[in-house]
Amino acid sequence: MRKEKIIIIDDDPDILDVLELTLSEHFTVMAAHNGKEGLDLVKAKAPDLVITDYMMPVMTGPQFVKELRKDILLSHLPVIMLTGKGEVSDMVTGIEAGADDYLVKPFEPAALLARIRMILKRTTRSLDANPLTHLPGNTSIMDEIQNRIDSGKVFAVGYADLDKFKIYNDKYGFEKGDELIRATARVLLDATGNLAGPEGFVGHIGGDDFVFICDDDKADAISMKAIDEFDKAAPGFYNEEDRKAGFILGVDRQGNATKASLVAISIGIVSNRDQSITHVAQIGEIGAELKKMAKKQDKSNFVRNQRKA
Repeated sequence: MRKEKIIIIDDDPDILDVLELTLSEHFTVMAAHNGKEGLDLVKAKAPDLVITDYMMPVMTGPQFVKELRKDILLSHLPVIMLTGKGEVSDMVTGIEAGADDYLVKPFEPAALLARIRMILKRTTRSLDANPLTHLPGNTSIMDEIQNRIDSGKVFAVGYADLDKFKIYNDKYGFEKGDELIRATARVLLDATGNLAGPEGFVGHIGGDDFVFICDDDKADAISMKAIDEFDKAAPGFYNEEDRKAGFILGVDRQGNATKASLVAISIGIVSNRDQSITHVAQIGEIGAELKKMAKKQDKSNFVRNQRKA
């Protein structure tokens, strides 16, 4: 498993020793002795997080952070600033310069580790989040599925997407299409949250493709709830004429003229209840196959894998 890389910057060798001792068991640690040296090391090594002292020669902590934020490729990099004074003014200056968090020296190793893990998790989700729905994206989805596989528990992954969405988008435009995608995200979030609680997870693969992950015994109920709520909401995204007609004219993905029924949602449920699931790609392959089967019915519905071990 990959270890995250952390660069520590401090002109006090004793502090560097303490930080290395605290972090080296959990992370790959590299050290610099001032802000300038630290900036060069960051550009060379591309770390996942930086811990910097406030007061240093050559370049102070706030100066280091300001320089870091000027680089578009490094502007997202999380920074924890250490200060020996504990003065509010130092903390405010550090945060205003662009630091994500601060810690007063001397610090508790457990507190530092907890803050590092929290910030790394938050940063990963923020960078990975879909900009339209703000749901976790592909990296988070794969991590979540892998965690379920590693847990050894029985779970299910629901792959959901919209039928006839391209034709809808072509006629009504991207803005209305985006509204429909956001509404789909809300339907899936509500259904999963209400029926699976905190154990549920919803992610946005991209476009009109979503996943939800839950205990296997909740997956069918979540699918039925999502389908019911989606089918109630979908007609509201059409004008009155199209809504009454129940279809729109358009061109399908193959370029053929077609009469398309109102947009629907199809869900393929992949479970390890009756078969062994050992890797993420395996789930994706089965999910894609199941969604194709679900789409053949020309209405919102879900299909569950029936393969036996």
